[in-house]
Amino acid sequence: MLARLGTLMVDKDIPSAILSGFGFAGQITFGFFDFEACEYKPKSYKNLEVTNLTGSLAWKDGKPLPHLHATAGSSSFEGVGGHLLALAVGRGSMEIHVKVLPDRLERIADASIGANILHLGSAG
Repeated sequence: MLARLGTLMVDKDIPSAILSGFGFAGQITFGFFDFEACEYKPKSYKNLEVTNLTGSLAWKDGKPLPHLHATAGSSSFEGVGGHLLALAVGRGSMEIHVKVLPDRLERIADASIGANILHLGSAG
């Protein structure tokens, strides 16, 4: 799904966007950012219902960079969530609402925290 969002950004010339969604995930991988290692620690799940998906679409080094977080629940009503690393739509559907913004937003690497941050430009 993340690759498809990147393709959408390029094909439709989307400068930036915010998005939200919900639906069924056949497979979903969340990540928790480890600041010491400067990487996400992944954990994958199968057949969950995504109860909330939220994020932004921005650019980094001329390439699309979706940044999404989600929460999801199982049939036993247990919940999980975190940074969304991967999602494959499962049986059912996934509704994603995209609100395109007029200004291009860029992410930059912030060496002080070891992560990409949204650069909002300078006030002037």
